[in-house]
Amino acid sequence: MKQVYVGMSADLVHPGHLNILTKAAELGEVTVGLLTDEAIASYKRLPYMSYAERETVISAIKGVSRVVPQTTLDYTPNLQRLKPDYVVHGDDWREGYLRATRQQVIYTLREWGGELVEFPYTQGISSTRLHAAMKEVGTTPEWRLKTLRRLLAVKPIVRLLEVHSGLTGAIVEHSRVTTDNAIREFDGMWGSSLTDSTARAKPDIEAVDISTRVVTLNEILEVTTKPVVFDGDTGGIPEHFVFTVKTLERLGVSAIIIEDKTGLKKNSLFGNEVAQTQDSIEDFCLKICMGKAAQATSEFMIIARIESLILDKEQDDALARARAYIEAGADGIMIHSRKKSPDEIFAFCAAYNQFAERRPLVAVPSSYSQVTEDELAQHGVNMVIYANHLLRAAYPAMHKTAESILRHGRAQEAESGLMSISAILDLIPGTH
Repeated sequence: MKQVYVGMSADLVHPGHLNILTKAAELGEVTVGLLTDEAIASYKRLPYMSYAERETVISAIKGVSRVVPQTTLDYTPNLQRLKPDYVVHGDDWREGYLRATRQQVIYTLREWGGELVEFPYTQGISSTRLHAAMKEVGTTPEWRLKTLRRLLAVKPIVRLLEVHSGLTGAIVEHSRVTTDNAIREFDGMWGSSLTDSTARAKPDIEAVDISTRVVTLNEILEVTTKPVVFDGDTGGIPEHFVFTVKTLERLGVSAIIIEDKTGLKKNSLFGNEVAQTQDSIEDFCLKICMGKAAQATSEFMIIARIESLILDKEQDDALARARAYIEAGADGIMIHSRKKSPDEIFAFCAAYNQFAERRPLVAVPSSYSQVTEDELAQHGVNMVIYANHLLRAAYPAMHKTAESILRHGRAQEAESGLMSISAILDLIPGTH
């Protein structure tokens, strides 16, 4: 029989997939190249189902002879190994970010006289619309909780943006851009204590207690589905920290990051300009241990934030703390810096990457904002947090509008920078 190859993500299986597989089976024996979680996450969102779950579904479909993993968006490695007579695909990939992938398939098939067969896209079926519909339904705490670990396992770098309200949560949830070779969106949200406090016009000194911050958190969770990493500041005293862990885990938060400082919390970017005291390694390790013991699941993560570089200490101090915190059970390490250059972060990364017991590494490029995600990933950073940018963008715009109304005694001059009232009414589903 002729050999037919069909590449698929098959996360949300719909009649369009079945139509393609049926038509492929008419041409010969069908091998489905099922994209791995890593391959899918490299150009769009994390799949809902794991590879094993998707393989079970596709293997059971009539006409599929076998399923093999396709580890990249590029079909070339599998095609050169299998040398199929035909590659079958819908004609929807002739435009957009998959166009280059399609062209590479054509070039590769020419090596042995293979043929690309394309069928019209099934009308009335859209994976994008199905995905949007699932977002409207929402998610469960259990599902959201485990998503961060899945992302860290399959993506070169996980991208988070700060949230401090339901509206900012919706922005992170739905923002996306299409580049030449991928759809890019945020993987999750950073529940920032700085921006949560500032939105309430309160100082960033842990003046807003955990119970109050959970109110904001619930507002965000109600309108989003993506994982949340919570800014836990110092975590408080260990006996209180265990209850914070239990609360966040129950809500479906994926992780908490706590910093190794004691006393009245001051923002790290002040450095030694204000009095800041770093916790002892022993006491901070105890806090980590107590937090881990309080967990009900293995999915929740406690990430230790190291302030050594912030306080102008040597790399050796930061590395010693990283080793100790990992030994105490930390699920990840965040290394922070207030320098304008990423050099000291990259130096830490180089040494940290040699650890035998390495955990995911987190960076927050607030001060060294020129660094790219690709550069961070190349140095071994697994998660990047844009920690305060939505609030920093909102305040200047609101302040400018207020001044314009005062200056002109009317609102007309401010209108050009504002959303229309109709757009506001259309912004949130259910308003009409």
